[in-house]
Amino acid sequence: MKTKDYILQLIDEGEHEHQDFKYQISDAKKIARSISAFANNSGGRLLVGVKDNGHIAGVKSDEEIYMIEQAATMYCRPEQQMNFQLFKVEGKNVLLAEVAEAQVKPVQAPDENGHWKVYYRVADENVLASGVHVKALKHKNCDEDGALLNFSEKERELLEYLDLHGGITLSGFSKLAHISRFAAEDAIVKLLEMNVITLSYHNGSCLITKSNK
Repeated sequence: MKTKDYILQLIDEGEHEHQDFKYQISDAKKIARSISAFANNSGGRLLVGVKDNGHIAGVKSDEEIYMIEQAATMYCRPEQQMNFQLFKVEGKNVLLAEVAEAQVKPVQAPDENGHWKVYYRVADENVLASGVHVKALKHKNCDEDGALLNFSEKERELLEYLDLHGGITLSGFSKLAHISRFAAEDAIVKLLEMNVITLSYHNGSCLITKSNK
């Protein structure tokens, strides 16, 4: 049985890749972006009624649950299922809303202008997924057998570059290999499936780096 001590332990962790604090839920579309980001990663949780600094403010649970369910069903494509638990901590209600990793990716949510976008969770932020990342998420749904470890000349060139320099952007790889952006994206998707590279985000840019696996 999860108790208030469990919630206090979670709060002590702070915000991170799998956890976000929400003082209150006032915008279903905005919360949908958090749901999208967690679902496109490996899942996560919202602690509602908790300020960014970890201070417990409390919530009106019925209203918050309704808004989050609206976000998950009306403003996420495809719809996402949420799991809710309510805790009484320091005399105030804290709502734990858990987001599972999506079985079908990518999960989209509307941006500030109402355009449907794909979000991804990086550290304690929701970021717009890059085009190649979206392509990789879509491709993963279709490929159950994985890919064979058979590298082309351009793919070997990329891996050698990463060994020396650590990371490169998609545009940088396209120029390095003298191939089109489309061909570069296909190569990246293939290498992601092989788990030999990974995508990371720094200062708004998506970097291709060598996987640690």
